[in-house]
Amino acid sequence: MSDIAVLLTILTITIVIFVWNKIPVEIVALGVALLLFATGIVDATETFSGFGSQTVILIAALFVVAEAIDAAGITTWMGGLLVRFAGTSKARLITLIMVFTALLTAIISVNGAVAALLPMVVVLAVRLGREPGQLLMPMAFAAHAGSLLVLTGSPVNILILEAALDATGQGIGFFEFALVGLPLLAGTILAAIYLGPRLLPQRVPDDTPKDLSDLPQVLLGHYWPEAHKLARLHIPPASTHVGRPISGVLPTIRGGVHLITVQSTDGRPLTQENLDAGNFLVVRGTATDIAAFAIEHEMRVEADGDSGIACGLVSKSFGVAEVLVAPRSNLIGTNVYPGMVTQSGSLVVLAHQRSGKTPATITGATAPRPKPHKVKAGDTLLLQGSWQALDKHTQDHNVLLVDSPDAIRRQTVPLGPGAIPALAILLGMVIMMTTNVVPAAVAALLAAMAMVLSRVVTLGQAHRSMAWQTLILVAGMIPLSAAITKTGTATLLADGIVTLTGGGSPYLLLLGLFIVTAVLGQLISNTATALIIIPIGLSVATEAGLSPFTVLMCVSVASAAALLTPIATPANMMIMRPAGYKFGDYWKFGGVVMVLYLAVGVFLVPVIWPF
Repeated sequence: MSDIAVLLTILTITIVIFVWNKIPVEIVALGVALLLFATGIVDATETFSGFGSQTVILIAALFVVAEAIDAAGITTWMGGLLVRFAGTSKARLITLIMVFTALLTAIISVNGAVAALLPMVVVLAVRLGREPGQLLMPMAFAAHAGSLLVLTGSPVNILILEAALDATGQGIGFFEFALVGLPLLAGTILAAIYLGPRLLPQRVPDDTPKDLSDLPQVLLGHYWPEAHKLARLHIPPASTHVGRPISGVLPTIRGGVHLITVQSTDGRPLTQENLDAGNFLVVRGTATDIAAFAIEHEMRVEADGDSGIACGLVSKSFGVAEVLVAPRSNLIGTNVYPGMVTQSGSLVVLAHQRSGKTPATITGATAPRPKPHKVKAGDTLLLQGSWQALDKHTQDHNVLLVDSPDAIRRQTVPLGPGAIPALAILLGMVIMMTTNVVPAAVAALLAAMAMVLSRVVTLGQAHRSMAWQTLILVAGMIPLSAAITKTGTATLLADGIVTLTGGGSPYLLLLGLFIVTAVLGQLISNTATALIIIPIGLSVATEAGLSPFTVLMCVSVASAAALLTPIATPANMMIMRPAGYKFGDYWKFGGVVMVLYLAVGVFLVPVIWPF
């Protein structure tokens, strides 16, 4: 058998196994690479070339950048905006997600936009009680349409521009691609709204994140029921209590206001005896009693809107963590009480519960100190401190975390302390990518490194951000993509279809170009597909006397139509696991959207760029 016949056989078997969906896609991808080596189509270097390719490096770096954007609270802020403007309307929510994704794609590429917005959309789906699968495929397809909004939306657009300059001496305007991109985006949005509910899977993925957006309110009601609330009272510099003993303030507390702890601005517990300007008293009581006490003692109640404070529990600089005392923990038998500073000196115990009930901790209505209780296995402690201290000191074998501080911060603190450096680094990456100062993989890798060095994310978070299924799949399939080009299979297929249609109607020619480009785009990268089809299309356009612009823009639209399989683009693969998609889910909704792309590429393009 010739190499082309062997390759077509391997390709057919691969697609069948993917559709069968009984073998992990990573194993299939690696198996394909090894089978190509066994048949002699590729050598050992080519077999493992995917693991060192710029594409895989770019995707891995984008995962770290996306993790940093999420960790900095940027996606939480964007999610809040989406919820606020979408309200209860599913159609409005889908529209906003898709429009935002398309605009971001125009700036940082399809894969970058999907990687950055993926965590936000998944959490948003969980928060609103919707299946992620109903939102993620429309998001990814909006990214494909968004790649045709401006010149920098995709590398294919640059190839199209260069080909147009070489063929005609005239270029294509920066926003001229939007003449086809906007109809594609609008049509995809309509398809997602009206056909998506029937064509997209309504299944719950195996692993969905927990919605922690309203955790401060939940904890407040759980640990301080009835009318009580938690508040932070700020000691201004002009207060008469500055420099006076804390114990001198407490006996004059009116009503049921009780001191829990004294903290610094960043939530660090303080143990000094005297009050200093800028200190915060964390108190418990009714809203009326707390307000009256604050007025009487020249203090200010820090509201939820101040510095992003939520119920006095979380802010940009500090937060809370709920832990369970583990069986055989060293803490068993020790004393604990609200306001107690932990052994590390960095955290304070805000509350203590046993079997869901709070022990009586106050020995008198005006007592300055609570009554300690012995810790037992299974007790719950609510700890407060800086986010860094919580991350560090809750990783302890003596306690079991209910929700990680990192997850709480991401979903409750929009635009956290790392937001400014994260946005600055993201802007730098975008500028490098759009100006082509360095290759895209280099720009993304520099941005990922900067996110770690600026402490927006830790090295551990960067490691955990890697979606290994996606990286292994892409790396394993790159040898197949190279083999399709190397053996001449892609050229044979493209040349054959174009030859069959080239002598007929110009619309038939565009149809043939679209079909071959779209088919190849489901199997190899759209950039590689465009590189193969562009010279063939220009040659046929010259022979048929057609405008090169018409042919090139048809190829551009068809190259963006990577919609029918998860392996068509890394963006399609990124959404597969979080949404719980199967291989066959893509063609159902993707087939409908593909018809739209075909109509635009074959019939609208000649209207805008006449034959």
